[in-house]
Amino acid sequence: MVLVSRPVNDNRIGKIVIVGGGTAGWMTAAALSTAVDLRRCSVTLIESDDIGTIGVGEATIPTIHWFNQIVGLDEREFMKETQATYKLGIEFRGWTQPGHRYFHPFGRFGLPSDGITFQHRWLRAQLEGHTDNFEDYSLNTVAALAGKFEFPATDPRSLLSTLGYAYHFDASLYAKYLRARSEAKGVVRLEGKVERVDQHPETGFITAVHTHRGGAVAGDLFIDCSGLRGLLIEGVLHTGFEDWSNWLPCDRAVAVPSERREPPQPFTRSTAHAAGWQWRIPLQHRTGNGYVFCSEYCSDAEAAALLLGNLEGTAIAEPRFIPFRPGRRRKMWNRNVVAIGLSGGFLEPLESTSIHLIQSGIAKLLALFPTRDCDPYTVEQYNRITAEEIGGVRDFLVLHYHSTRGRTDPLWEHCRAMPLPETLTYKEEQFARSGRIVLGSDELFKDSSWFAVLLGQGHRPRDYNPLIDTMKSEDNLAHLRRVREAVRMTASKMPDHESFLSPHG
Repeated sequence: MVLVSRPVNDNRIGKIVIVGGGTAGWMTAAALSTAVDLRRCSVTLIESDDIGTIGVGEATIPTIHWFNQIVGLDEREFMKETQATYKLGIEFRGWTQPGHRYFHPFGRFGLPSDGITFQHRWLRAQLEGHTDNFEDYSLNTVAALAGKFEFPATDPRSLLSTLGYAYHFDASLYAKYLRARSEAKGVVRLEGKVERVDQHPETGFITAVHTHRGGAVAGDLFIDCSGLRGLLIEGVLHTGFEDWSNWLPCDRAVAVPSERREPPQPFTRSTAHAAGWQWRIPLQHRTGNGYVFCSEYCSDAEAAALLLGNLEGTAIAEPRFIPFRPGRRRKMWNRNVVAIGLSGGFLEPLESTSIHLIQSGIAKLLALFPTRDCDPYTVEQYNRITAEEIGGVRDFLVLHYHSTRGRTDPLWEHCRAMPLPETLTYKEEQFARSGRIVLGSDELFKDSSWFAVLLGQGHRPRDYNPLIDTMKSEDNLAHLRRVREAVRMTASKMPDHESFLSPHG
């Protein structure tokens, strides 16, 4: 008997449909227009001008470079088109207690050769009675607070190689910029609201969506970028939601842009208030502001009044409220639907991870790009690694909320007393016992980030790596002094952020 096999190409994806535009939709379209052959696989994006986007995700983390590179963005053009500024980290004010501040830098601590050894050098000195600030050993931090900026050096011996940076940009302009590039490559945009969805009677796979303008848009793979409502992943497939409000109690935000009154600083600012926290994001043409709060402890009117009363410039629009529920879909990929962005879940923008989670979802989709049958092993792998990543980000955010000591407001008292995820408890206990930061290989935030936030939020280890004892105490202190002076001198020679922006933005 002769077996006749079906050609492999018969099972290839031929039509991709993205439901929803905004940042998530157009980032997905831009990536797909680069990764797939549009002559063999069409990409169609459906969005309605009548449906607004949240568009408050204007701060990023350094992983944004990967995405901009794969879609072929020129940095100078990107900076101009999105009114971007550079970002060296995040300043936290009032989190541990009122009046306190600390900085989460995007670069490494110490000299290029120090690695994680620096953390234990510094911890040893502290336990021996020295009280200098760990932030003095971060070039990112010292430069940011002085309003300086420079690109990282490619020479691994240079102190400038320890720098890391991201951007602040206008998310609506970013989506517009990516849309123009995507359509120029062949992505088709259809205006309309999805009113009806067809499913395969046996598999439950979505086969087509219908808009209010009439006509069906068929597809093999559907990307849900419809925002918090999750039109396909939840509205049609009823995937389910894992609620994390027991750890992240804030459930609303109010946002408003304001006039720029001073040179833009190269960092995001997060200021804790009685019922939540306020962000400040400096762009070239304006400042982005918002207040993330818990409605149990603060009304909308109180939230708007607090935000407007703490702006550094005049508001240039009316406050806009955004309700949300922290957590994630139980599956980010269900049947032939992949949720990208807010349709897959919401974690508040405390550490500027919203756009990262969009691009991370896209990266995983490209790495695990399916055939038309969406093999269950491929889908399971996507869901597993996505869940692990977002769980790690959740723990990092929860760390900020519960590690407070001097705030007596009801929200913060609740957060101090709440049970923690076991994964976070383990990290905190390891740090308390030995000064070690124990991370999985694929976690988004690395040692320097955890070190800065753990110390910034008041965690103090009782020990350090014993191998540091091979160095004499006076030699360790002399090394730290040299590092601190090198950081100070290098930062002092860097250009001002605003003057650096002129030729590059």
